Amino acid sequence: MNKEARVQFVINTLKELYPTIPVPLDHKDPYTLLIAVLLSAQCTDVRVNQITPLLFAKADNPYDMVKMTVDEIKEIIRPCGLSPMKSKGIYGLSEILIEKYNGEVPQSFEALEALPAVGHKTASVVMSQAFGVPAFPVDTHIHRLMYRWNLSNGKNVAQTEKDAKRLFPRELWNDLHLQIIWYGREYSPARGWNLEKDIITKTVGKKSLIAELDKTLKK
Repeated sequence: MNKEARVQFVINTLKELYPTIPVPLDHKDPYTLLIAVLLSAQCTDVRVNQITPLLFAKADNPYDMVKMTVDEIKEIIRPCGLSPMKSKGIYGLSEILIEKYNGEVPQSFEALEALPAVGHKTASVVMSQAFGVPAFPVDTHIHRLMYRWNLSNGKNVAQTEKDAKRLFPRELWNDLHLQIIWYGREYSPARGWNLEKDIITKTVGKKSLIAELDKTLKK
């Protein structure tokens, strides 16, 4: 199976498995999505979804957020990890949104990435999920699966993103990045991986990786 056929198999299988695609992080608007994505760095989406209702009950917009102190924000978001950095980022970006953007989340990669604690992946998620702009934010699941599917060399997330954008049609990016995340969680996890259940890797996967897994299972 050549690369083009493998890409099409991935697209078709994911569409079949996930005809409707749930968004992992609970939010109601671009601001609450931005905060949720920021909190998800090195934290599970499940944990973030447990914490954001507590934070948003006090402040679900930048104007209310800056009425809180950094320490108050930090105390609420502590279970998400990296709370000193994240709390400063949330407070700082809320100030900037008020000062520069009338409290609205800007709709450009450049403006988003200029905000405190907002990196390229966070900006990509917001652009994609809040504003419908084609983007391909790469998380650990996408990075792992693109390598397992022999569609990227796995060197770094920047390369994985570049490969994904080159291989998949632009109009499918916003759906595909979410479909791959759900697939990674359900069928191709980092731990407890069962190749028999992982139809995509089993069909199009890196042969050396599959051979290595077979060898491990036979031991």
